[in-house]
Amino acid sequence: MLEVFYGIMIPFLGTVLGAGCVLFLKNEMRDTLQRALSGFAAGVMVAASVWSLIIPALEQASHLGKWSFAPVVTGFWLGILFLLALDHIIPHLHRNCEQAEGPKSKLRKTTMLVLAVTLHNIPEGMAVGVVYAGYLSGDVSISIMGAIALSLGIAIQNFPEGAIISMPLKSEGVKKSKAFSYGVLSGMVEPIGAMLTILAATVVIPLLPYLLSFAAGAMMYVVVEELIPEMSAGKHSNIGMVAFVAGFCIMMILDVALG
Repeated sequence: MLEVFYGIMIPFLGTVLGAGCVLFLKNEMRDTLQRALSGFAAGVMVAASVWSLIIPALEQASHLGKWSFAPVVTGFWLGILFLLALDHIIPHLHRNCEQAEGPKSKLRKTTMLVLAVTLHNIPEGMAVGVVYAGYLSGDVSISIMGAIALSLGIAIQNFPEGAIISMPLKSEGVKKSKAFSYGVLSGMVEPIGAMLTILAATVVIPLLPYLLSFAAGAMMYVVVEELIPEMSAGKHSNIGMVAFVAGFCIMMILDVALG
């Protein structure tokens, strides 16, 4: 069980290290770098959705034969709709956007920026949690090394995410220590979400195919709705595309080599 605890904390460590950049870097991140980081994160999340979540979900439902896609498609759509609902009920502000999304609120801009990243981190925490739940259930299609591969992949893409939230906050006039704290807090939702997902999945083992694909759908929503627009905005959008491919390949290699 200790290895599971360490596994779900690895992605959070990536966020903490990324947020720590605000304490050591003097200059703001250029738009080209931020686009590259968004593209890299998107690539990791797409690859993780396929190799770490959807394929194991299909294997879990293989006893249904030709209908094995049914729980996977259902869970995927539920994940999409869940994030869509959160997008509408939680006020948040995406990077480089002037207009906040969700209900009208008097929250400060910095708070809504943090909420946007927190929303982004919810499906990642769920993804890590459900994979470890599959391992704990004794599912032979999910090994401990495969679960660790997902943790490492999410941690790698969390590093730039931590920097993306803390560095712009500093440019908004927030103190370095406070910007670092905001970055850390935005990542806390991941281990919490992972633990809650593990508890839910271990109680109702037959739900694993739904939960795996649910996490995949939620992650894909973040990729399409947030990360791809960010990596494609402005000039030199090809930088984001190259970073996307790099992130995709790294996550695929981790999953195949370690899984």
